[in-house]
Amino acid sequence: MIDGKSGHKHILCVTQYYYPEPFRINDMTAEWVKRGHKVTVLTGIPNYPEGRFYKGYGLFKKRRETHDGVKIVRVPIVSRGHSALRLMMNYASFVISAGIFKTFTRLRPDSVFIFEVSPMTQALPAVKFAKRRKIPCTIYVQDLWPENLEAVAGIKNKRVLNAVSRMSDKIYRGCTTILTTSESFKKRLDERESTKDAAGNSKVKFWPQYAEEFYKPVGKAADGSSPAAVGPPEGFPGDDRFKLIFTGNIGYAQGLDILPGLYDELKSRGRECDFVIVGDGRYMDKLREEVSAKGADKCFFFAGRKPSGEIPAWLAGCDAAFVSFTDNELFNMTIPAKLQSYMACNMPILAAAGGETKEIIAEAGAGFASPVGDVKGLCDNMIKMMDMDPSELKRLGENSGRYAEEHFNKTKLMDEIEEII
Repeated sequence: MIDGKSGHKHILCVTQYYYPEPFRINDMTAEWVKRGHKVTVLTGIPNYPEGRFYKGYGLFKKRRETHDGVKIVRVPIVSRGHSALRLMMNYASFVISAGIFKTFTRLRPDSVFIFEVSPMTQALPAVKFAKRRKIPCTIYVQDLWPENLEAVAGIKNKRVLNAVSRMSDKIYRGCTTILTTSESFKKRLDERESTKDAAGNSKVKFWPQYAEEFYKPVGKAADGSSPAAVGPPEGFPGDDRFKLIFTGNIGYAQGLDILPGLYDELKSRGRECDFVIVGDGRYMDKLREEVSAKGADKCFFFAGRKPSGEIPAWLAGCDAAFVSFTDNELFNMTIPAKLQSYMACNMPILAAAGGETKEIIAEAGAGFASPVGDVKGLCDNMIKMMDMDPSELKRLGENSGRYAEEHFNKTKLMDEIEEII
């Protein structure tokens, strides 16, 4: 309960994904503990993005543990697998298991915090728990539903989408505060009556993501061209070609199918570069097939998934970082978490994206963005970067870092969310 002298609280965080899965909520909860709060996380058995349980975890293994001072309670779930049916079972199993935990738990938190990436269904037991305990409930919306189901899962059935929309309204009505990762998300949610309080005022606030402290520039040479203070990671491609890096989830929503096309376009103009892919996901096998079909294996380096703390070293060994989406209105409303990470590491940004992502890159003077799916435009921007003087490329990276410090400062943002909770 609340400490009358310090104002410290017990926060129950409900999130289907948590450590050792690589999500920013891991850092947020650890920061709350550092600030004196007690934090309990209700989550599932780690299996993202590979689709199978992480080594050492299972239905009867490591269901309770403490990490960074955070007490973790894991409810049994079905792993994601690699089919739509398994994914739906994964979503449903968390709701059922968390609902049972909600019924029998003896926890007495002061507030509930929901870290909402898909599926939104994970919020249902949290909202019910907060209502029963009569405590504040905050949801951090990173995926809009039903929009995400339609855009990513390809679900077009109006009855299904309407049912999901009603479920979303139920969740929003049950929350005290609704946080969003972009101004576009806030605008969309403000259109729903369910996001208003009893007086008709909006409960929605824009709260952008930040990059963890380990996302910072790793020592580079004076011209910004290569790592200096530390060497590149083991296995890093050792040639002198321009290197474009992508880090994170390799899913269908990321639009990485544009990269083999970019390879072709560069080749047609007599140019080559290295594409460094750090991560894993449901689209990885397909991407590898497309790269091999074009005979582009010599230019693509697939590093696999790496611990988040190693990503800055990989970024430092490359010349620019890549952001992309598939062509959908929803993604134009999104600010991907990797953008903050790239910018905090002083990386020049090359993007195949629109909306707020494009606006941030332009406002920061951090790089170049072309429309989603525009291979020729992306190639034009790529060659523009490749032909830059090293000092010009370094300037783009420095602009990135300054913008991140001003707009995505962790201390400032955590102060704000602490006030809200």
